[in-house]
Amino acid sequence: MKLKRLSFFMFVTLLVFISVFPVYANDFEKHGTYYEIFVRSFYDSDGDGIGDLKGIIEKLDYLNDGDPETIADLGVNGIWLMPIFKSPSYHGYDVTDYYKINPDYGTLEDFHKLVEAAHQRGIKVIIDLPINHTSERHPWFLKASRDKNSEYRDYYVWAGPDTDTKETKLDGGRVWHHSPTGMYYGYFWSGMPDLNYNNPEVQEKVIEIAKYWLKQGVDGFRLDGAMHIFPPAQYDKNFTWWEKFRQEIEEVKPVYLVGEVWDISETVAPYFKYGFDSTFNFKLAEAVIATAKAGFPFGFNKKAKHIYGVYDREVGFGNYIDAPFLTNHDQNRILDQLGQDRNKARVAASIYLTLPGNPFIYYGEEIGMRGQGPHEVIREPFQWYNGSGEGETYWEPAMYNDGFTSVEQEEKNLDSLLNHYRRLIHFRNENPVFYTGKIEIINGGLNVVAFRRYNDKRDLYVYHNLVNRPVKIKVASGNWTLLFNSGDKEITPVEDNNKLMYTIPAYTTIVLEKE
Repeated sequence: MKLKRLSFFMFVTLLVFISVFPVYANDFEKHGTYYEIFVRSFYDSDGDGIGDLKGIIEKLDYLNDGDPETIADLGVNGIWLMPIFKSPSYHGYDVTDYYKINPDYGTLEDFHKLVEAAHQRGIKVIIDLPINHTSERHPWFLKASRDKNSEYRDYYVWAGPDTDTKETKLDGGRVWHHSPTGMYYGYFWSGMPDLNYNNPEVQEKVIEIAKYWLKQGVDGFRLDGAMHIFPPAQYDKNFTWWEKFRQEIEEVKPVYLVGEVWDISETVAPYFKYGFDSTFNFKLAEAVIATAKAGFPFGFNKKAKHIYGVYDREVGFGNYIDAPFLTNHDQNRILDQLGQDRNKARVAASIYLTLPGNPFIYYGEEIGMRGQGPHEVIREPFQWYNGSGEGETYWEPAMYNDGFTSVEQEEKNLDSLLNHYRRLIHFRNENPVFYTGKIEIINGGLNVVAFRRYNDKRDLYVYHNLVNRPVKIKVASGNWTLLFNSGDKEITPVEDNNKLMYTIPAYTTIVLEKE
C-alpha cells in the first residue's frame, strides 16, 4: 500500500530501505493501514438516513486529508468497503447483481468519484467481493431453482440421491435447503445458495465480475468466506481456484487480495502461496484482546511466536503480508469485549498497530463505539456528533452508541482514544519497518508485551504496559532513542547496574531505537 507523500529525505531513506531489505517485488504500494467501512452506517449525504458513497467522499479528510504534515486525520492508507452491490438485505452479502451499485448507496458515477478522491489522498480502495454464494433472489438462482433444465442449474450445488442432506456445520446449522425442484447447498444460510465452482462457466463469470471492478478503479478485494468456495470434501480445490483467480484478474492490473480464512495458522498459511497477499489474523486478534483484558503477556507471546513461526516456515518471510485487526462486522466490538475499559482498548490498539503487515480498523473502533449481540447492533450508525447532526445515519436505531461516544467528543480531548489512533497510525506510516520488518517476541516482564521490529537498517524495541500502574523495563547500556511515547508523561532512563531502566506509566506504549 502506498504511504502518504514523504519528504525528500524520507523518500531517499525509504529507497535505501527497500533496496537492502527483502519486500515484495514491486509491491510496496500494497502496504498500509486500512479502514473497514459499512457504507450504510458511515455518513449520509442526502438526508435519507442511509449512508452512501457521496457521504464517504465528504468524510475522506477524516480518514486521510492527503497532507503528511497534518495529524488531524487518521492517516489510513486504504479503505475496505463492505458490499456495495445490489442486494435485498441491509448488509449486502447476498448479491442480486454484481454489476450494479446498491441504489441506497448511489450510482456508478458516485463510485468513480469516490475512487478518484481517495486516490488523490493516497488512499487505496478495496471492496468486499462475496462470491462464495449469491442471493436466493439472484436471476441465476431464480431460474435454476424453478427449472431443472435451466442453463443456470449447474451454477449451484444440488443434492443427489446419495447426498446426506442432514449435514450440518460445526455450529449445528444445516447446509442443505429446500427449493421447489430439489435441495441446494448453502453454507451460510438458505438465502445464500453456494455457487458451483466445479462448473468452469461459474469461474469465468466470477473472474469477469472482478475484472469489471478493477476497470472501475478498485485496487483490490476483500474475499468473503474464502475457505468455503468448495465443500469440505473438496477443500484443496480452493487453492487451485484462488491461484487461477489472481492470475487472470491481474491481466487487468496489479491487485491487492485479502482473504477471510477464519482458522488456525496451519490452515491459513497455504492461502498466501495460492493467490492471497493477506489474510485476517483471527487467532492473533483473539490473543491481543485476551492479553489486553488480563494484563499478562504470556498468551499473546505464545500465540504470536507460533503464528509467525508457521507463516515463516510454510511461506517464507517476505512472501506474505499479515492483516492484524481487533474485531470486524461479525464480532462484538472491542470495547464491549474489554468491559468498556478505554485504557485496555488503547493498549489493544497499540499492540496490533505495531505488528507486521497491514492493520485493519473497523469503523468506530477508533472512537470507542460499543456493540454486542445481533449483527445489526455491531454495525450501528457511526457517531459523528454528541447529539444529532448533518450526515448522521439513522437506518438502525442506536442501541449502544447514542450519546455514548462521538468524533465531536473525542476531538475535544487530546488524550482521547481517537487521538491515540491518529498518533499511532501516523507514527507507523513514518516508520515503514512496522509494515515490512521482522518481529521477535522478547521478555518484557510480568505485565508487558514486548517485541523487536527490525530490518537491516533499523532496530526498534516496542514495550506495551498492560496494567494500571507504572512498570520498569531494562535494556542494555548503549545509545537508545525514545521514538514514541503514547502517554503525556516524560520518560527518562536511569542507569542501573550497567543497564538503562525505563519506567513506563500505566497503559502506555513506548518505542525505543537501538543505534
